[in-house]
Amino acid sequence: MKKILAISLLSFAAFSAQAKDIVDTAVSAGNFKTLATALTAAGLISTLKGPGPFTVFAPTDEAFAKIPKAQLDALLADKSKLTAVLTYHVVAGKVMAKDVKAGKVKTVQGSELTVSTTGGVMVDNAKVTATDIVADNGVIHVIDSVLLPK
Repeated sequence: MKKILAISLLSFAAFSAQAKDIVDTAVSAGNFKTLATALTAAGLISTLKGPGPFTVFAPTDEAFAKIPKAQLDALLADKSKLTAVLTYHVVAGKVMAKDVKAGKVKTVQGSELTVSTTGGVMVDNAKVTATDIVADNGVIHVIDSVLLPK
């Protein structure tokens, strides 16, 4: 009995060590360094490490590179605007790719994203390039452009 309990506890510890929140999942992927920097600058790390669940449309480093450097630097320096842009990438709840439907989706920022499913999934003007990266507090869908609230 003790041996079974010890094995169960070890299995639980291993599972717990593997469980990652949205932030840790994105950071470990390696291609979201600018997003991690922006989340830190906006003070949103603790929010996305919270219980959620969240659906995050995560722009890659290449997506952020499409923004001219001076414009990106200005955005990173303006916490209020940066927070609005980043929370525009987040939807409350866990929406897996199989559940995505065309239409409007309300973001945590308060505005709506337009989702289209013709010829691949688009979120506003960004193409979804990878889906269903599961974290213990939600899911990440990778996009190729930074979304800007209207």
